[in-house]
Amino acid sequence: MKWLVLFAGIVLLGGNIYGVYDMYQPKVGPLGDVKFSAHVWISIFVSALVGILAIAQFFILLGYDLRKKRFPRMETERFLLRQIEASDAQEVFHYFSQDEVMKYYDLDVLKDISEARKIIDNWQKRYHKNEGLRWGIATKKDNKIIGSCGYHNWEKEHFKAEIGFEVTPEFWRTGVMTEVLEPILKHGFEKMDLHRIEALYDPENIASRRTLEKAGFVYEGTLRKSAFEKGRFCDAAICSLLKEEFAK
Repeated sequence: MKWLVLFAGIVLLGGNIYGVYDMYQPKVGPLGDVKFSAHVWISIFVSALVGILAIAQFFILLGYDLRKKRFPRMETERFLLRQIEASDAQEVFHYFSQDEVMKYYDLDVLKDISEARKIIDNWQKRYHKNEGLRWGIATKKDNKIIGSCGYHNWEKEHFKAEIGFEVTPEFWRTGVMTEVLEPILKHGFEKMDLHRIEALYDPENIASRRTLEKAGFVYEGTLRKSAFEKGRFCDAAICSLLKEEFAK
């Protein structure tokens, strides 16, 4: 698609440049002294501008594709950690539409697959703006997304970010997060130059607490009524992992 856009832009721009050049060449015959109207010049200007915009769009699309290819793919024994695409919307909708998954999540249960597409689009925008990084957890067997894990609230000036994750219920209690957290934490400390990675979770979410403790996170306290979610004020437990602790 982007190459077609480039071709069209070059044809439009090149055709107009040649046309203007040709108009000013000495001519013999009835067209030699024709004065071109303002409408002709407006037409030339507009088509040339469209050509320039098409070429600019090509470079925008090319940059998007190159950044997409640079997404830090990783793998563990059982899983591929890759960028989540629009084509993964059905899998994302599958687990975000379940009450048990969304019980401790700061989003309402999804009702339509279009909502999953918006979430994926938001993750991709954060990545392209260098504001966050979200890996899809895909099974090596069929490359299907079963959950995600990544960084948000990235405060570069303070060398810290918040980590979050979720897994579809079919894979609960199978050690998924224990397996994928290690390379993701390593990427945060080594590639993103983080010094502190923190996590917030509902104090009643025992599974998340145990997962984070197993990864080395240290409980720091509970922020009382720190968020208003789903019509009520909620406490939030906070824990963190420092670079020197992870390196041990």
